[in-house]
Amino acid sequence: MTNTTGPASAQPIRVALLGCGVVGSQVARMIESRSDDVAARVGRRVELAGIAVAHPDRPRQGLDSRLFTDDPTGLVNRDDIDIVIELIGGIDPARQLLTAALEKGHSVVTANKALLATHGTELHAVAEDHGVDLYYEAAVAGAIPIVRPLRESLVGDQITRVMGIVNGTTNYILDQMTTTGAGFDDALAQAQAKGYAEADPTADVEGYDAAAKAALLSTLAFHTRMRGDQVYREGITAITREDIAAARDMDCVIKLLAVCQASPDGISARVHPALVPAAHPLGGVSGAFNAVFVEAREAGHLMFLGPGAGGSPTASAVMGDLVTVARNLVRGVAGPPQDVYGEFPILPIAEVHTRFHLRLQVRDEPGVLAEVAKIFASHGVSLQTVQQSAVEGNDRVDGWSATLKILTHEARECDVKECVDELTGHHYVNSDPRVIRVEGM
Repeated sequence: MTNTTGPASAQPIRVALLGCGVVGSQVARMIESRSDDVAARVGRRVELAGIAVAHPDRPRQGLDSRLFTDDPTGLVNRDDIDIVIELIGGIDPARQLLTAALEKGHSVVTANKALLATHGTELHAVAEDHGVDLYYEAAVAGAIPIVRPLRESLVGDQITRVMGIVNGTTNYILDQMTTTGAGFDDALAQAQAKGYAEADPTADVEGYDAAAKAALLSTLAFHTRMRGDQVYREGITAITREDIAAARDMDCVIKLLAVCQASPDGISARVHPALVPAAHPLGGVSGAFNAVFVEAREAGHLMFLGPGAGGSPTASAVMGDLVTVARNLVRGVAGPPQDVYGEFPILPIAEVHTRFHLRLQVRDEPGVLAEVAKIFASHGVSLQTVQQSAVEGNDRVDGWSATLKILTHEARECDVKECVDELTGHHYVNSDPRVIRVEGM
């Protein structure tokens, strides 16, 4: 490794960059254009030593062509490298490259949520064994500083719940459905036209992206290892205009939420659409913005809001980590290791408690409401409100002329599922009940 002592005029801290796409190119230009400012903050100059890309001969405006290589393995194994920034994404070869970098004694900055959600624990162990840093602020919510507050600022408190909008694509789609009346397909097309959604939007709209972030948030908040495949996941593709209208009738909006929660029985992490009161801090988060709402025993309620995606916001978070890691190198120290000291049980979704909103079409006859209430009571689910209204227009079916809208008190998921199973196909009920969880009420 490079000598890590001395003033800003001493030997520079040298950075290897893996990937030069939208975010990577922005990071490269920020390192080059802000070198004096970064040097003043770090105490040594920070410079690019090499950039690994698939096509090194492709011209990239404002960047020296001599920096580019198609040999990432050779780049991370160079002796003159101090910090490796990984922005290629995916599991492999990113995992092998970062493992090699850490074993070589290079600190690492990454935005790779999928890799960290799957192999974060082993990468942290390698970093700790070799006394180097592994930072990943950009992996969770773009420019929003949430990793470091959970990792450092709130480490002396007890966090009970982290709830957030951590995918800008889905928030934009749901916001368009709410504000313009667009259907899902039209709102998705608008998101793709604006560059918020990929041509294949599966990772976003099916909740995989948010689930990986929820795993990272849970690990940080509750000091227990959690992988992305341990997060319960539902996407937003089934959300309809009728769901949006039902939310509006309750003064709520629908958001795709990542909910990480601690209880006496264990911890849980889940990603799914939910009704959120419009007056809740998360209810007013519009467009492609992200927001994370933290509940802590002593600090109370904390809200983090900002742009969660895009080249500039993500590059800003990467640069923040780079400056922090470079400062640590100058001081000859590493930042705090991954703070995992507990192995609390990870609860399945069936054991999670929350509120539920159900919408079902029933016969408009005496005794129907009592029969429905009886079913809920038999499974130990308490009802907060029940609203019955006539079915009108094209939705009206002979004999099925009433809609019940039910809001439960907090209940266990498996108990509500048993109620739904019993209601489905009941002679008083037409079609399957529509169920959406309720958060923040």
